[in-house]
Amino acid sequence: MNRVSAADEVLDVVDRDDRVTGRAPRGEVYARGLIHRCVFVRARDAAGRIFVHRRTATKLVFPAHYDMFVGGVLGAGEDYAGAALREAEEELGVRGLPRPEPLFKFLYEGPGGAWWSYVHEVRCELPVDPQASEVAWHAWLPREELARRVAEGAWPWVPDGLEAYRRLEAYRAQRPSGA
Repeated sequence: MNRVSAADEVLDVVDRDDRVTGRAPRGEVYARGLIHRCVFVRARDAAGRIFVHRRTATKLVFPAHYDMFVGGVLGAGEDYAGAALREAEEELGVRGLPRPEPLFKFLYEGPGGAWWSYVHEVRCELPVDPQASEVAWHAWLPREELARRVAEGAWPWVPDGLEAYRRLEAYRAQRPSGA
């Protein structure tokens, strides 16, 4: 069986208004800095702790960096909701998650390129078995510990995930429940 490499996976290329303008292989999208689509899913366990992990050293973007989201790029023709569920189940190594709740979308522009980023959240009460090709280490951290580790700056965080984290914290602070 021939498996397509991550660099050969075809993605939708989008404009600054998130409208599809074409398609290209992921490797080309990254090399040319083309805008594409991505999902971020914050997974929380039954105790409210947040799934945090270190990416494998073989990842195309931000290898061996820490992240507080699971997720990834959307394949050509894929929608955000479907990608959020697919990526969460793949990276957490579970089946049967509830559909992640869509929260907000923003255009990330920074190290690594530019992509439309749709932030979601999901409760995962299933035992996780993270995908070894994606996740080198993982733990469930209380929100306060995650905030402390981000503030300390000792761990190298993926810049897009860090931006999504900051925006999510601001989003949560504006909500009446603050949850």
